[in-house]
Amino acid sequence: MKTKKLTKHAIDIAYRDEGQGMPVVLLHGFCGSSAYFDEIVPLLRGKARLIVPDLPGHGQSGTPTAPYPIESFADDISELIESLGIPKAIWFGHSLGGYVTLAAAERHAAGITAYGLIHSTAYPDDDKGKETRLKSIQTIRDTGIQPFVDGLIPKLFAPEHVQTMVDKIETAKKIGYTTTTEGAIRTLEAMRGRPDRNAVLEAVNCPILLVAGESDQIIKPDKTFSVNKDNITQVLIQGSGHMSMMEHPQRLTDALLAFLSDINL
Repeated sequence: MKTKKLTKHAIDIAYRDEGQGMPVVLLHGFCGSSAYFDEIVPLLRGKARLIVPDLPGHGQSGTPTAPYPIESFADDISELIESLGIPKAIWFGHSLGGYVTLAAAERHAAGITAYGLIHSTAYPDDDKGKETRLKSIQTIRDTGIQPFVDGLIPKLFAPEHVQTMVDKIETAKKIGYTTTTEGAIRTLEAMRGRPDRNAVLEAVNCPILLVAGESDQIIKPDKTFSVNKDNITQVLIQGSGHMSMMEHPQRLTDALLAFLSDINL
């Protein structure tokens, strides 16, 4: 892992920079890290230059010391990409990473050639979702990050994988434990406060990929496939929950490579 200090929020961002070719950014989900993509990076790096950061508050990156909305995530990751001398890149965001990607598409469109949402949505939290975020914040404050992660991770996998992918669930938990308590709380606040960005999907005419899991218990496919346009490709991964990069890495990789092959740089 390499580390770069960003100027706006003075945060150290840890990232992987692997492969050659078209620049592709991979952004992980909540309580994840760049390690979420360990199984697909080897499958992709022969086709692209992969920039895979740990989002602020996660993995080996620094934790924000002040309120840090989704827009700040987007601004800082955009600064990271620019600092690497990359004027334009293709962004793929998983879950939280998708929220960041959409914010970047709105705020830094000139730097994005195309983008994809993986098990993510342009919709904001509804009232129930916002209440759940508050309960999660309280749980983390009361008991710390490890019990919270232990409760969260199994729900990210398809129900049929909870017993058959025990090792992968344990791997995801260990990744989750690296999330700082303050980082998790600030990220929950950021996700709770994010706006509806379906208008971004509607307005942007660059190539867009939407990937959903057939058995995703966190974000149902209809929440991912919220906009239908000629420039939007929709892919449903059969038998996958919220974690196709671990549950079905080859299927996700195939979807990403098919999308990339259709982009004219």
